[in-house]
Amino acid sequence: MDIFRYMEEFDYEELHFVQDKNSGLKAIIAIHDTTLGPALGGTRMWTYASEEAAIIDALRLAKGMTYKNAASGLNLGGGKAVIIGDPKSDKSEEKFRAYGRFIQGLNGRYITAEDVGTTVEDMDIIYQETEFVTGVSPAFGSSGNPSPATAYGIYKGMKAAVSEYFGNDSLEGKVVAVQGAGNVAYHLCRFLSEEGARLIVTDINKEAVKRVQDEFGAEAVDPADIYAVQCDVFSPCALGAILNDETIPQLKAKVIAGSANNQLKENRHGDLLHELGIIYAPDYVINAGGVINVADELYGYNKERAYKKIEQIYNNIKKIFEISKHEQIPSYLAADRMAEERINKVSRSRKSFLTNEKHILKKRMK
Repeated sequence: MDIFRYMEEFDYEELHFVQDKNSGLKAIIAIHDTTLGPALGGTRMWTYASEEAAIIDALRLAKGMTYKNAASGLNLGGGKAVIIGDPKSDKSEEKFRAYGRFIQGLNGRYITAEDVGTTVEDMDIIYQETEFVTGVSPAFGSSGNPSPATAYGIYKGMKAAVSEYFGNDSLEGKVVAVQGAGNVAYHLCRFLSEEGARLIVTDINKEAVKRVQDEFGAEAVDPADIYAVQCDVFSPCALGAILNDETIPQLKAKVIAGSANNQLKENRHGDLLHELGIIYAPDYVINAGGVINVADELYGYNKERAYKKIEQIYNNIKKIFEISKHEQIPSYLAADRMAEERINKVSRSRKSFLTNEKHILKKRMK
């Protein structure tokens, strides 16, 4: 892998390799873009097939956070970190404290949070070594588990997507097929049930499915059957790459709105949804409730204020559909366009300011 060529092609700023021999820490921190502010993104712990795979994952996820934070209106850039190791057996206090010291050494250019393989408890340990961590326990004045906030954003974004197709945003009586019954999906089902939506749910975890059935009256189906069920909304809340050549022809839904990351297996599948007239709410915009919530911790966490910001996901999704119609492009491209436009405007403004400052300085020196 030609790392510098890759970083130059996609305009990355920094890539840090960190290790601590005593604790066994091996981690990679990628900072993609800090035009809008310091890079915020979670720390993933995973058993990667190779060091190169870990590098690629960190870089890919960091760029995704740049777009997510920009599209969400946050004054934050994009970054991500990965710790190489098995989250079930390789965690230790000394490892996370060593990692926290490395983050502190970046002096605020990167702010971390939990991600796949890490927990609130892990963030609490990191917090002992650095202030540049979010998503720690409420006991420390923070927001804790981000799942309810993520689900609330999905709920609001789904209403915006439903409005785009049906002409109003009511979910009462709508049939929503939810793929997944984990933490985010559970809270999403609660919001949907409270508005009177009819739920169809699936998950490989039968106990999680039964919980949703018992509490919200959901109908359960086999995981392989979820794509073809008769429904108004398909809500992918589990795996990525589930919108592909095999699944899209099965869909009966008019709207797709869910929390899963990287739902499109390839960009061309977003083109296909557009051609079929299926309303697709881009994943990194609609699932931003969690990062919006933890970002509020940087100002001293206030739940009411954070959830007001999460509600803006509704307007963000509506804006994406406006761009899509005006420019006649698929919604996934419209989302990228919206994020890039915000970054470019701030970048141009900053360059203009610096140019003006240099001009003034030269005049003073004459």
